[in-house]
Amino acid sequence: MSAATIKRRPSQRVLVGRVMLGGGAPVVVQSMTNTDTADADATAKQIIELAQAGSELVRITVNTPEAAAHVARIRSQLDDMGCDVPLVGDFHYNGHRLLTEFPDCAQALAKYRINPGNVGRNRKEDDPFTMMIETAIRYDKPVRIGVNWGSLDQKLVVRMMDENSRLAQPKEASEVTRAALITSALESAARAEQLGMAHDRIVLSCKVSEVQDLIAVYRTLSQQCDYALHLGLTEAGMGSKGIVASTAALSVLLQEGIGDTIRISLTPEPGGDRTQEVIVGQEILQTMGLRAFAPMVTACPGCGRTTSSFFQELAQSIQTHLREQMPLWRNRYQGVENMTVAVMGCVVNGPGESKLANIGISLPGTGESPAAPVYIDGEKAMTLRGDNIAQEFTRIVDEYVVNTYVKREK
Repeated sequence: MSAATIKRRPSQRVLVGRVMLGGGAPVVVQSMTNTDTADADATAKQIIELAQAGSELVRITVNTPEAAAHVARIRSQLDDMGCDVPLVGDFHYNGHRLLTEFPDCAQALAKYRINPGNVGRNRKEDDPFTMMIETAIRYDKPVRIGVNWGSLDQKLVVRMMDENSRLAQPKEASEVTRAALITSALESAARAEQLGMAHDRIVLSCKVSEVQDLIAVYRTLSQQCDYALHLGLTEAGMGSKGIVASTAALSVLLQEGIGDTIRISLTPEPGGDRTQEVIVGQEILQTMGLRAFAPMVTACPGCGRTTSSFFQELAQSIQTHLREQMPLWRNRYQGVENMTVAVMGCVVNGPGESKLANIGISLPGTGESPAAPVYIDGEKAMTLRGDNIAQEFTRIVDEYVVNTYVKREK
């Protein structure tokens, strides 16, 4: 099914800095730093890396006075380096205090994330939620009211569990918990509007860590409101588990037209690259035909016909090369993100798959002639031989980009 045939759920348009969420706008990929925000240099560096990878919004933790004091400096550093990605402040227990005490922080952020389950919980001297909403209104900032089942308002849960217990046919506890998530989000949004927040300045999310729970919650939530919706599993996990779980949950919802922005909450390997979560989010959207971010590489899995690892190495090097070139190509060439490249390992499907791609190479399998035909836009263009096939094919790909895609006007 192409993007044109997926009917998107009607939702309000919310402007976050320069990025539009909802209202039929393309689904936005966002991410979150894992640096100490008080370390402005390290945080700015990671934000730039995430933005260059394609993150269209970047969320940062604002949890201490030291962190809040450095937000404006981080924004300034990014602007000086030509990085205009909008920043979202992630607030919890003391967000109302930090936004009040550090007005330059409140101004520098493009959006505030508020968790109604724990923002200022158990405080009696003030109303933290009201203070945060009033600050957002004062600085004309949208908010994401982000409910998480790991920090759900326990008073609300107890109330709904009690009501459920009095029913003639009580529901399962898990079903009541899902309903409590939705109730918390919708009641908090209604309260924000009562305080003066515009309807089209609110984004909602209900984060859970199980695939079926996420699907059930968002299906119901999407039927009960027209707010822009932020999708993502919370604590998705590490490695293939996190990728598979996030893909399984988000793909179902996106196919049903639900969701305006996504974040893939992967636990990185020790010392791992934070940008992986951006790439996974992009690839979910691109493989579904919803958006295009970077040229896609088709490669065969290999079998007994392809005992050499050369085609695997070439596929990996080409994919890495395309990713590395995209920040430059994206600014220079229009439409290059739609390019497809095929790296195939033997004669069985190699020529056919290569012809279907913009550029394809069919490498020799075990026992085949040591020649690698290259196909460009469905036609055989040349045959590569020798020890420099990888370098020559990479050069051909680069030349195809320069000669095929229209240069953007500066």
